[in-house]
Amino acid sequence: MPPALRVGVVTLFPRMFEGPLTESIVQRARDKGILELAFCDPRDFSEDRHRTVDDRPYGGGPGMVLMAEPLYRAVKKVRRRGSTVVMMSPQGRPFDQAAARRLSAAKDLVLVCGHYEGVDERVMDFVDEELSLGDFVMTGGEIAAMSVIDAVTRLLPGVLVKEGAAEAESFTGPSLDHPHYTRPRVWRGRAVPEVLCGGDHAAIAAWRRKAAKAATRKKRPDLL
Repeated sequence: MPPALRVGVVTLFPRMFEGPLTESIVQRARDKGILELAFCDPRDFSEDRHRTVDDRPYGGGPGMVLMAEPLYRAVKKVRRRGSTVVMMSPQGRPFDQAAARRLSAAKDLVLVCGHYEGVDERVMDFVDEELSLGDFVMTGGEIAAMSVIDAVTRLLPGVLVKEGAAEAESFTGPSLDHPHYTRPRVWRGRAVPEVLCGGDHAAIAAWRRKAAKAATRKKRPDLL
């Protein structure tokens, strides 16, 4: 049975992914055959013995730019019919839960990790969209790609232990998630709200809705 999602990652540093993507939920999805990951290094398509993949920019300026041909050939290597090719870039649209949900419905993704000063703009003709983790600059797109893979994977059917668990989390509705508590009932003088211990499910649901709105108002008023 084919995986629910296949992700091909184009990166100069494939070993960066070994730790984060071989633990917890992502590894469980891989073990179940729900997620398949493949990696491709543009250096494998370099045309010289030094495996060069970057060069100085035309027009001058600081930094180096990823060359078009090695990057294009790496994308072509992992791309399949119907793939969605995403460039991880600080110039892209902010990645959010809506984007994670949209990408989780895809069958095949290719995540391209930029590096250095940027990539040859001509490669962008073969990219479907650009995504960013936020308005800041990172050394490369690897950590951003890991974040996308993690966020998308946990939305795939059969990944989370409790079915529908992702539907009750922050950013799936107009408010953040409500506060959570567990045992002991009193910890360092701080007690669990009484309503959560009474067994009245209607009262608990009402408290959670109100608490979620209060948390949103305090932490992320821009969402209201």
